[in-house]
Formats: sequence, C-alpha cells, structure tokens
Amino acid sequence: MGTAVGPRTADDGVRPLSASTPGGSARALAQAIDALRHGWPIRVDAEHGGPALLPVETAAEPSLTAGRMLISAARAQTLKLANQRAAAVPHSPVLIEGGEAFTLDLARAVSDPALDLANPMKGPFRALPLPEHDWPQTALEIARRAGILPAFLIDPDPADQPVMVTAADLAAFSAPDTLRIAARTRLPTAAAEQAEIAIFRSPADMREHAALIIGRQSSDATPLVRVHSECLTGDVFGSLKCDCGPQLDAALHVFAQEADRGGYGVVLYLRQEGRGIGLVNKLRAYRLQEQGHDTVDANRRLGLPDEARDFPIAGRMLSLLGIPRIKLLTNNPAKLSALQEQGIEIVERVPLNTGNNPHNARYLATKRDRSGHLLP
Repeated sequence: MGTAVGPRTADDGVRPLSASTPGGSARALAQAIDALRHGWPIRVDAEHGGPALLPVETAAEPSLTAGRMLISAARAQTLKLANQRAAAVPHSPVLIEGGEAFTLDLARAVSDPALDLANPMKGPFRALPLPEHDWPQTALEIARRAGILPAFLIDPDPADQPVMVTAADLAAFSAPDTLRIAARTRLPTAAAEQAEIAIFRSPADMREHAALIIGRQSSDATPLVRVHSECLTGDVFGSLKCDCGPQLDAALHVFAQEADRGGYGVVLYLRQEGRGIGLVNKLRAYRLQEQGHDTVDANRRLGLPDEARDFPIAGRMLSLLGIPRIKLLTNNPAKLSALQEQGIEIVERVPLNTGNNPHNARYLATKRDRSGHLLP
C-alpha cells in the first residue's frame, strides 16, 4: 500500500501577498474587485495615464456622464465597431465615443446584450485608438474577476475618488503560490465512507477551493484526479443544460471503485463558476442561448471569454497535497496541458462519458466542435 501521506499544516504554502510579482499587491487587486462590485470607480496604472473607470453595470448614480467607454472587442463587434480580426480576441479592449456623452442608461444599453431588443437603435459610435499601455486589458480582466459585465465609463463626471490598482497587482493576485491548505478533515460521503476533504484558501481571494480525497492516500499510488469547476445549477440543482452534475457524481463513484482496489481518487473542486465568468454572467449567457446562440457565442456577446478558468490553481492544490503524478479523468485536453505546465506528471488520460440528455445536446456538441473536447 505504500507510505500514507498525512495532512499538511494549516500554514503550509503561505506566501506574502506580493511574493511572486515584485511591485504588485494582491490586496490592492482584491480592493479593486470589491470596488467594482459596489459600483465604485478604479484607476488602473495611473502612472501610465490610466483614467478613472466606473463599472457600468453596478454604478448607482444616474446623473453620471462620460465622453468615452471601454468595452470588449466581442461586444464592439455586435455594435459594428470592430472588424472580424479585432473581434477574434473577444476579451481584448475597445475604446468608443459617441456624438454625445454617455449617460448611465445609454452605457448599459451599449454593454448589456439583454437590452438589445429594447434598445435596437444605438449610436452612432466610433472606435478610438488604444493607448500604448495595458490598462484597458487589465481593467477588463478585473471586471471578469468581479463577475460583472466588462464595460466602463471613462473619467465620469462627477467622479468619486477611484481605487488605485496596477497590472502588477493583477499578476500578484493571480499567482497560485499564495494558496494554502486552511483545513483538512475526514468526510464520509455517500459515494465512499473513507474520504477526506481539504479546503484551500488564498490571503486575498475570498473563494475557497476544495479537494475531496476518496480512499487512502499513498505515496506509492498514482491517483485518479478529476478537476471539476463549480456549477451551482448543475451540481446542486440538477440542471439538464450541462453535464456537470452527472460528471461529478460519476467521478465520485469511479474513485470509490478505485479505492476498493487499493488506490485512491481526488476531486479538485475549483470555485470558478461558469468557466470563470461567474454565476450571474453564466445565467446571462443562458438567456442568450435561449435566443439561439451557442455557449461560445453567448459568452462573446457578453464580451467575455468562453474559457477563463485558472487551472494553475489545480496544479498548486496537487502540489500541496503531495501529489506529483496523476491519472486525469477528463475529456478536455486543455486540462492536461495546463497541469503539465504546473509540473504535474500525467501518466494517463481517462475519459468520462456521462450526462447526455436532449437539453444539453447542443452544449455538448459545442464543447466538442468549438472547444476541442474529446467527446464521442
């Protein structure tokens, strides 16, 4: 059976907030995310001329106006403001201006595709040259992490004092080496009574990721591992629009069988709802799917990437658990390359085929045909 691997200490893996990125502060990025969710402005890379940016979705003062907006290329394409080449990178930034100042109502009609039918006549607008520095791209990424629409009023009038943040702060916040094991304990489950759960926490990030270890962890055994991203609608409510819940259930039972044979399995449960765009934006994408768009196009009409998960977190979790080699239970080749980039050796890919139903047939076809999943 080999030597059992015991739990790590609660402070194992602790790093300073800015350890991986000199000059960056994960705390500053966390404050910027909080500001955006409250509707407060941020200023990205002020030393390079970054303006004050007010989040269109959450701003609360209706009298605010601005001469320019920052939106994504995919949304600009919907408004006929970006050519196909520019829109090929949906999450890239586009600056726009109109013949008159943007009010908050107009800005929301510009940024939210759910309002397109009610506001078919918008504009005219024109795209402006982007600055040399990367504050527009950084701002859109911070909006994604805040779970809001990627749209900002630029230098709104009147303007509150913005929260200052830099691209280096984003890099520090994203660094996986700040993750640590916060708690670990035995957790009997319906799939297997011999199971443990470990919770992982980063100092600046409020999301808590989890690992469920089924069976007896041993340094001599190569575990089966499933990297599973949070899906409230599928995992908890049994949604038929995706295959997430059935895949999670199937993985647990596969791991229980592996434990019966003397091995063990690990579910890495990543708190990255909607492939990284957040629960609210995922439901917005669902509404667009009801209008005929597939999963990829729905995300892009929102101005969001169709794949935004942070897989290095999974690599860090495995490292903290003392697991260097795995058999990966997945149909997604991107997960293999992402974990290999984190130094995890993958000795085998094990396919998982379950959860097909009439409601998710198009979703699964899109995963196969547009996202490269290895489905039958």
